Amino acid sequence: MNKTHFLLLLLPFLLISCLKGGKQDESVSGKPNTISIIIDDQLWYGEVGDSIRNKFASPVLGLTQEEPLFTINQYPARLLEGFVTDSRSIIVVKKTTAEKFEIIHSKTLPHNTFRIYEKSIDDLICSIEQNSAEIIRQIRNAEIEKVQEDNRKSLLNPAIIKNKFHMNIQIPTGYEYMLHKKNFIWLKKEIISGNTSLLVYQIPLHNFEKRKDIVNSIVRMRDSVGRYIKGREPNTPMITSEAYAPYFSKVTLDGKEAFETKGTWELKNDFMAGPFINYAIVDKMYNRLLVIEGFCYSPSNQERDLMLELEAIIKSVKVEKR
Repeated sequence: MNKTHFLLLLLPFLLISCLKGGKQDESVSGKPNTISIIIDDQLWYGEVGDSIRNKFASPVLGLTQEEPLFTINQYPARLLEGFVTDSRSIIVVKKTTAEKFEIIHSKTLPHNTFRIYEKSIDDLICSIEQNSAEIIRQIRNAEIEKVQEDNRKSLLNPAIIKNKFHMNIQIPTGYEYMLHKKNFIWLKKEIISGNTSLLVYQIPLHNFEKRKDIVNSIVRMRDSVGRYIKGREPNTPMITSEAYAPYFSKVTLDGKEAFETKGTWELKNDFMAGPFINYAIVDKMYNRLLVIEGFCYSPSNQERDLMLELEAIIKSVKVEKR
């Protein structure tokens, strides 16, 4: 067999091994918050690649350490477009004679494929700038749906939370009740790198509506319940870190107006700290502000995916009708 024939026979095995070995193996591309970018090297290592990295690998807001929004695996378009099928989300970027921005949804992998085709480098950069927010939104939604789907396989008994707060929420097994008061519940799950927690509590709606500064009101509110979460030493309640201003936005959750706050918590007079995500839901049906918060403690380990899991749990909330 001559050398040419040998290389032709070897090529498919090399392509498959490329996907199953090294940093771009099957397990990596199947991880949460991981996307495949199919783009030629010439574009990837130039201005187009810079634009992609600026949008899709920008730092996640609210974490205690810098982590990218998505972990990116890049594959050259001329070789691997047809082979990368185990990622949940794929972005294909090409310079072609046809201009196109296309979103393809599928029930099989990849669940979302985004195609950006333009005639020039400037047009590609422009299209990335214009469409990145929608791409990020759809990828994030797909990631949250995947976590919720996995959680449904084994759920904590919802009776206690349902009876106390008139709501359903999909909390996976592994969480345990740490504290159970009249209008407050703390659940915690131990993990290898630390722990994750969920808080559920409520306050009368009129108490909240009187306050004009919503962000500071939410900070004061979470600091007031922080006395229930303490360190081992005296006078170490959980508080909102003053070193980093929290990120705040208005959202809709379970069809209701809600306030999303992301930031950093810490134990006063202690060394422990970590990120939190807080949703305060304006629930006029029960005349209350329903608050659900997730936070984690994972020193020297990644926090991004842990916070995604907590966000997915919180966003499964459904308030019961009277």
